[in-house]
Amino acid sequence: MVFWSRSTRSGVFVDGCFWHGCKRCKTVPKQNQKFWKEKIERNMLRDREVGRELRKEGWHVVRVWEHELKKDFSRIEKRLRRKMV
Repeated sequence: MVFWSRSTRSGVFVDGCFWHGCKRCKTVPKQNQKFWKEKIERNMLRDREVGRELRKEGWHVVRVWEHELKKDFSRIEKRLRRKMV
């Protein structure tokens, strides 16, 4: 999920822990492990490339992990304020 603000040139990506390879929540299905490992690694590579390109173009990029949304949102809010000002 992505939220954009053109006025502040900011993008907030909310990355699903499974799909984007969260090191804290890392799980790989028992079935078809090779496929899933490669799929998640491609997602992680694409995430880095997209972030790098956006920053080169002057955008502020914030990535939030899915598991962070289940905690105290004030930490995320502080990160957003720091990056988007």
